[in-house]
Amino acid sequence: MNLPTFEFTPALVVAIPLLGAFLTPLVSRINDKLRNIFVIIIMGLTGFFVFLLAYDVLAKGIKVYVFGANTADTIQSLENGLPLLRILFEVDAMSVLMAGISVILGFVAVIYSWSFMKENTGLDKYYTLFLLMIAGMLGMELTGDMFNFFVFLEITSIASCALIAFWTNKGKAVDAAFKYIVISAIGALFILFAVALLYSQYNALNIAVLGSMIQYTFLDKIALILLIVALLMKAGIVPMHMWLPDAYSRAPSSVTVALIGATLASLYGVLRVCFTLYGNSLSNICNNLNINVHSMLGTLLILLAIITIILGVIMALRQINFKRLIAFAAIAELGYMFLGIGTGLTVLGNPELAVYGMTALKGGIFHIINDALDVGLLFLVAGAIYYATRENSLNRMGGLARNLKYTTVFFLIGLLAVSGMPPMNGFASKILIYESTYQLSPILSIIAILCSILLLAVFVKVFYSAFMGPAQPKFKDVKEVPKSMLIAMGIITCIIIFIGLFPQFVINTVVTPAAEALVNFGGEKGFYINEIIESFTLGGV
Repeated sequence: MNLPTFEFTPALVVAIPLLGAFLTPLVSRINDKLRNIFVIIIMGLTGFFVFLLAYDVLAKGIKVYVFGANTADTIQSLENGLPLLRILFEVDAMSVLMAGISVILGFVAVIYSWSFMKENTGLDKYYTLFLLMIAGMLGMELTGDMFNFFVFLEITSIASCALIAFWTNKGKAVDAAFKYIVISAIGALFILFAVALLYSQYNALNIAVLGSMIQYTFLDKIALILLIVALLMKAGIVPMHMWLPDAYSRAPSSVTVALIGATLASLYGVLRVCFTLYGNSLSNICNNLNINVHSMLGTLLILLAIITIILGVIMALRQINFKRLIAFAAIAELGYMFLGIGTGLTVLGNPELAVYGMTALKGGIFHIINDALDVGLLFLVAGAIYYATRENSLNRMGGLARNLKYTTVFFLIGLLAVSGMPPMNGFASKILIYESTYQLSPILSIIAILCSILLLAVFVKVFYSAFMGPAQPKFKDVKEVPKSMLIAMGIITCIIIFIGLFPQFVINTVVTPAAEALVNFGGEKGFYINEIIESFTLGGV
């Protein structure tokens, strides 16, 4: 069966939210309701083209789109090793997986925003910044060029900072935005310097070309350190997490959900650097010097992951602010992702444990999906409680289950999912991580399981404090949140339940192709270049 080729899909995925961002202020002048509908349509169209792109990539392999270039010239440049300075999107299964996560979170957030942000002023600016943020995230995930990755990262960071500080009447929101932009600026400078080091040596910016040329020189090592440190800062892993609890807890809940996608886009950058950009060179070093550089890098990620998990859970135990508690739980969940990814890096080069390395990598990638949904749902619930009660402190809540029945159900599902309890989606990804890390070190698996149990205890305490017990007199007339907010929470809940019931389908359909796309860095030099040229000859551009 010959499947159709969607030539311009990669460009449209980013172009549509960018166009929507520039048109939103104009539409807002006509009517606020029309503006809200317009933004939802823009996100819906973006999601449609993302899933169309995913269909194309999963069916045919890597998809390449070159902006403003002749196909024949591009092929010749790639074959001859000439500098490739054109903007090029290079999309594989891992890219479309991350793009799918970003667009789902964005779509849910704009639906939620309809009622949640209704009483605020300046919503034309809010939606413009929101669409710019989504465009930046998607650009980071689809680009095949290091400099353009930096540009899209900057777009995402600037828009995110403005959205974090959107409630300017709350001084702590401005403080949180300041922390975020400082970290973002430092990270961006590190990335730009690393890109300059690579370009000065290899006269190339394309990730595939650089991946086939890097010789792991001293400057390459410096660039690797700069890239990893910068992206770990942006991903919020301990000890570079100081911005995340403030940003997640002080931003509007709809922004926080999208901000999760931005954080995961930086985590995606770590994967690209470790597996794609430096994959061939690290493999060659391992073979030539009989050392396992991947193992050393993976061990570092495992160490950071364990510290992140433990600190995230301990700090969550101490919180009385609902959103801040969830933010620390989100930090712990980032640790589980890096635990799976680090384990995969560590043991993939070991023939005896390679199968567990692939399982660990699949678990880490699968947990990216689940964490985005589970933590996102919890933040939406926290926003719903704030909308209904104007209260964030758990000490001043109680008995909300009587009046917020649907919200209570959504919180219970989020509680079980984020704690890794069966049959929810979080259990499926965490069991893969537990299984693989146990083969590397049983202690790692035991620590991860114990922290999950503690996380469950934390959210059980939250459930009792906020929803059970005697109702506070001031909340006796509290009403359920508007339908748009319930619909947004319902969408994520349905996806969580579906993944929990059919985890193997999700693993086979999207997780395994994504993991394979990452680990195919080995073997013949220039693998990705050959894949690009093949996609051209198949009519990809």
